[in-house]
Amino acid sequence: MTRVVVITGASDGIGAEMARQLAAKEGAGLALVLAARGAAQLETVAGQCQALGAQTLAVPADVGRQEDCRALVEQAVARFGRIDVLVNNAGRSAHALFEQVEDLGWYEDLMRVNLWGSVWCTQAALPHLKAARGSIVAVSSLAGLVGVPGRTAYSASKFAMTGFFEALRLELKGACVSVTTAYPGVVATQIRYRGYNAKGEAAGVSGLKEEDAMPVEECARLIIDGMEGRRREVVMTTKGKLGRLLKLLAPGLVEKMALAAVKDEQRPH
Repeated sequence: MTRVVVITGASDGIGAEMARQLAAKEGAGLALVLAARGAAQLETVAGQCQALGAQTLAVPADVGRQEDCRALVEQAVARFGRIDVLVNNAGRSAHALFEQVEDLGWYEDLMRVNLWGSVWCTQAALPHLKAARGSIVAVSSLAGLVGVPGRTAYSASKFAMTGFFEALRLELKGACVSVTTAYPGVVATQIRYRGYNAKGEAAGVSGLKEEDAMPVEECARLIIDGMEGRRREVVMTTKGKLGRLLKLLAPGLVEKMALAAVKDEQRPH
């Protein structure tokens, strides 16, 4: 039986790399439904996955619109008849000191994509995931476990994702649907460069130190491993695992670690 995997934010970065790795691993036994706003890039990724043997369906969609989320699921089921895995990967970054933000409208936009996009896609896909006893993956962030200066909007959206999927995991235990939340740290993608700045414009630069960024290939592999193992969580870095523990025992030390991850010019003064 062909396994059907839906991936949002699949035109680039983590989502695209997950699609390629899954296609390389499963070939003709896999159907990938790939969603993102950028249709041209999406078709490129779909072509790469087809070359590896997978069936694909590219669906241009903006997860910040509930109707797009519903249409994505409807098209997946119309084409392949089922959904086994939903990967809620689509998201947008942001870096701005709160006191520098004048118009909070883009805070709402960020929440709509990072939180509501995942909620809307999950709600639409849930009956099909229950029928398949399938899996949900939520790509959160270490900023969804520990607050980072300059990331009030981003951390808020990712903390909200963390809480939603933690509660949903318990609700779905009896339905045999697994929920895996992944917490990447700094990954070598363009997400931070395309994220919002204080004016709500594309930043063009990263506010975080990028020297030790995790390769996107490693990040995707770790998420896939967690998904296949139906694990509750995937915390990817030693610092992330340590920070989560120390947050309870030595919160001041964790705050110093968070400050150290931010470029000097991006720190509050």
